[in-house]
Amino acid sequence: MVFLIAGIASLLAGIYGILHDQITYSISPEYYTKFKFIQFKLDEEYYSIREKVTIVGFLATWWFGLFLGLILGIFGLRHKDWKTMLNVSMTSIFIALIVAFITGIIGLLYGKFIVSNQPKSEFNHWYIPAHLIDFKNFISVGSMHNFSYAGGIIGLIAGLIYSFKKSRSAILQ
Repeated sequence: MVFLIAGIASLLAGIYGILHDQITYSISPEYYTKFKFIQFKLDEEYYSIREKVTIVGFLATWWFGLFLGLILGIFGLRHKDWKTMLNVSMTSIFIALIVAFITGIIGLLYGKFIVSNQPKSEFNHWYIPAHLIDFKNFISVGSMHNFSYAGGIIGLIAGLIYSFKKSRSAILQ
């Protein structure tokens, strides 16, 4: 059951990554064309731009879903039966995804209104591609990506708390 939960979480995280990156590509195409496609070695012309974004989105997140699913699945062994374990673990996964999404939106806003308004000299330790046209949106999308990973960790903790409370309430009944 743990491996089933981990597999489902991995697939859901990959789908989340695809949707996330389709949105962020719309905000900053340069984040992909001048950074992510190079990072993931997708510079060949075989794929369309949106196919490349899909590949990047999936590859950047499926592994986190596997990690998340394994932890929530192992923790889910506390539940009284496999149905409860599956239901609570799936809810915990969705909690983690929602928290990651909300945190990512906060990161986008933080990037757009605070981080990207800093002097460019503040970004010497960042990878900023040469000949960047839309600096503000590049930084905003980078901020959203970073916040989304942090949101995944926070979401994992929220999912664990939910699972713990569900198992505890079952014991008390």
